[in-house]
Amino acid sequence: MGVFGRIRESLSRTKQQIVERFDEVVRRADEPGRRARPVDVETIEALEELLLSADVGVPATDRIIAAVAAAPNGDGLRERVKREIRDVFAGVAGPAVVEHRPLVTLVVGVNGTGKTTTVGKLAYLMKQDGRQPLICAADTFRAAAVEQLEIWARRADVEVVRAREGADPAAVVFDAIASAKAKGRDPVLVDTAGRLHTRVNLMNELDKIRRVAAREVPGAPQEVLLVLDATVGQNGLVQAREFTGTAGVNGVVLTKLDGTAKGGVAVAIAHDLKLPIRYAGVGEGIDDLVAFSVEEYVDGLFEEKW
Repeated sequence: MGVFGRIRESLSRTKQQIVERFDEVVRRADEPGRRARPVDVETIEALEELLLSADVGVPATDRIIAAVAAAPNGDGLRERVKREIRDVFAGVAGPAVVEHRPLVTLVVGVNGTGKTTTVGKLAYLMKQDGRQPLICAADTFRAAAVEQLEIWARRADVEVVRAREGADPAAVVFDAIASAKAKGRDPVLVDTAGRLHTRVNLMNELDKIRRVAAREVPGAPQEVLLVLDATVGQNGLVQAREFTGTAGVNGVVLTKLDGTAKGGVAVAIAHDLKLPIRYAGVGEGIDDLVAFSVEEYVDGLFEEKW
């Protein structure tokens, strides 16, 4: 199954909730005689309720509704909605520019989002693309995290740099970067300890990791990917705002997209935080992490009933 199929299938729960309602709104708006007139209040209200129920969020919903209402009347409603959502995603920054190698990617987030498994899946995805990643086990406080990471690394056939339990995470990152340079590995994927933004000691630790990485590779960490659980919806936005301010997050991995009826949260992330969604988790297998495609996401979410 191609990338489009993977993302489309992952949105099946969201589509079950909104697709019939959306099709009805579209049919009503685009029926003969209505399409030539401005969108009526009833249609606007139905569309607003639908977007909010999909977890698109109030600010992004308000923008979409305003644009749809102002668009030329001859355009179909479905295409107007899809076009405006594409424009929301177009307003976010692209991937970081990498001038020095290896690329160092910190993977951060709270416990329970699927962070450690995401590192393993990301390593597998990159290796399938012909790259030679190296995993750094910088969560030295939870022995189970390192063991779990090593299981995923074996599945991906990727080397792990680890240290004893309780070791300084920044020292492990130093060792991993040195190993990557010596062996020609790129990128270095750093699995950090799960943390809340309110834990000052852990945020300070993350800052130390960043300083060590920058000392070894100019500009590193070039990527700081925040892993968000799609099933928590708008609560994920709160996490993202805090991590962006304290950890320098410049990209998002949206996990468990297949497990939620509110997949519209991806729109809210792009609109409210201006952060690019780099990858999406669409299942539990080693190959169930895919590069996020705006076009495929929008088409998959708002296509006609299938």
